[in-house]
Amino acid sequence: MTTDTARPAAGPILLGDALGSFDALWSPRILTRVNDYDVRVAKVLGEHVWHVHENTDEFFLVVEGVLYIALRDGEAPEDERTVTLRRGAVFVVPRGTWHRPRSADGASLMLFEPSGTSTVGDAHDPVPDHVDATTGHALTR
Repeated sequence: MTTDTARPAAGPILLGDALGSFDALWSPRILTRVNDYDVRVAKVLGEHVWHVHENTDEFFLVVEGVLYIALRDGEAPEDERTVTLRRGAVFVVPRGTWHRPRSADGASLMLFEPSGTSTVGDAHDPVPDHVDATTGHALTR
């Protein structure tokens, strides 16, 4: 759940410090807020869950590591594809697209999403124990 601590910071936030302040995987921290959007950072390893955000796009920036995002662009198995995001790469999953992020060796991410957006979307497969179904946690500075 977003909190008042997600307001714009009074000073600069160093990504390395923010990412170093927590260890939890698939459990994003809210760095700051831009208008009605959360700027989140997350550490990931393994697979997330297939999910969809019906009313919002989802922005990914890979800060470290490699992230793969499987996408379902249609109903047939051949409509599934995977995009590979290396350090510095940006990708937007369009609203209404089922997707599943994963990272074999681990990655650090920055995400932009409307405040209150669930990490498991509006619909999803069963959520495994290693995935935190949240709207983001406040960053402990």
